[in-house]
Amino acid sequence: MSDTIGTVLRTRAGLDKAMVVDTATALTYAELDSGTATVAAGLVGTGITKGTRVGLLMPNGTDWVLLALAVARLGAVLVPLSTLLTPDELHAQLRMAAVEHLIAVEEFRGRRYPIRQETLPALRRIWGVRDALTLNGTGPLPQVRPADPLAIMFTSGSSGAPKGVLHSHGNALAAVRSGLAARCVTADTRLYLPMPFFWVGGFGAGILSVLLAGATLVTEALPTPQSTLALLQRERVTLFRGWPDQAEALARHTGPLPTLLPGSLEALLTPDLRSRPGARASLFGMTESFGPYCGYPADTDMPESAWGSCGKPFTGMDVRITDLDTGAPAPVGTVGQIQIRGPHVLRGICRRSREDTFTPEGFYPTGDLGHLDADGFLFHHGRCDDMFKVSGATVYPSEVVRALRGIDGVRAAHVTEVRGRVGAAVVTDRTVEHLRSAARDMLSHFKIPTVWLVLTDEDDLPRGATGKVDVTGLRALLSKSQEP
Repeated sequence: MSDTIGTVLRTRAGLDKAMVVDTATALTYAELDSGTATVAAGLVGTGITKGTRVGLLMPNGTDWVLLALAVARLGAVLVPLSTLLTPDELHAQLRMAAVEHLIAVEEFRGRRYPIRQETLPALRRIWGVRDALTLNGTGPLPQVRPADPLAIMFTSGSSGAPKGVLHSHGNALAAVRSGLAARCVTADTRLYLPMPFFWVGGFGAGILSVLLAGATLVTEALPTPQSTLALLQRERVTLFRGWPDQAEALARHTGPLPTLLPGSLEALLTPDLRSRPGARASLFGMTESFGPYCGYPADTDMPESAWGSCGKPFTGMDVRITDLDTGAPAPVGTVGQIQIRGPHVLRGICRRSREDTFTPEGFYPTGDLGHLDADGFLFHHGRCDDMFKVSGATVYPSEVVRALRGIDGVRAAHVTEVRGRVGAAVVTDRTVEHLRSAARDMLSHFKIPTVWLVLTDEDDLPRGATGKVDVTGLRALLSKSQEP
């Protein structure tokens, strides 16, 4: 783990290509190297230095990349903030991370971000994006080491308060590098990724993956089928990653895109490049592991015995399964809690001690359920707090979701417990009778949903500030549904 953001930027400066492209502008590797150095020195001139916590609140684009990497280059701690936050949620995260300087847009998509500075004792200054971008310095930058903090990334599960997860330059870059082959990202890749940069899926799998590979990142702040198609064609995109539902919506609009390579989301691949259901791994990870820690090359079928799995843990990640009651290591094939350990995992969590974060052996309890097979492939079974009993039998929502997603015409499915029964919210144009009949062919009787909610648009699902489906809100919706 010898890299820092600054060393990678300097190493890549000689590449004669764009590093990031949005709908209006592009930044070459040389421009990114010089631009981040200039802005970083300008920030130092205002009193920001190594260890200063700097929040960034703005939509995807070349400006986000330049400002974020400038902050990281001088050794300040980047705190990406979601443009989906309500004012109260924003203030809570600013307090949690003790943000000292905030670079922010005034509004995005009609949402404004009023800041009550008097309630934030650590916050010294709020910067407009233009003011920050025009900073111009030439002085020396602090020396940054791989062990120095890089970012505080906020995350939450499907329920519960967000956590501020701390990562260092070394652990974050090493985690991203370990998954490049599984993501099929190389120097020749032109990657389209719409995921917000304020999530680890955008920052790690997008910005840092491209930076480490010497590839080109294509993004947009407001994806629509029309704008995305135009951008894909204009920028000759070869790899489409991101949200499956976005890919499916785009495929309904335009059909398969023959310019895309295997490893892209399959809804947009031509039929001859698609795999059979379950044959390809679903990259699996979390903010605490700085993205995927488990996978398999996205353009390659796994052995049939591993179909439906998340692939194998990447080099540098130690994964074990523990008994839910005793915490002891569980035998091969047994479902238990997934715990992770290694040089790529988080350095800590804001306002939480090491003893409250890691086990005595140094493992981080993920809260995810899974099992490892004899060949080391990891199968995910949902969250520990999602698992529930129906008539004494254990139901893993992820298993039911996989079955429902396999039904023709189903675009999304979410499953939870409702009044002691299996409840499912399904985005589809199919009827409940069709869904139930198809589910009987794939699931044991006690796993078949008895409480259904059919939706026509995934936007109708309740979501929290991190964009994940809010389980409490989902249960409330399903509780209003009638059992057929």
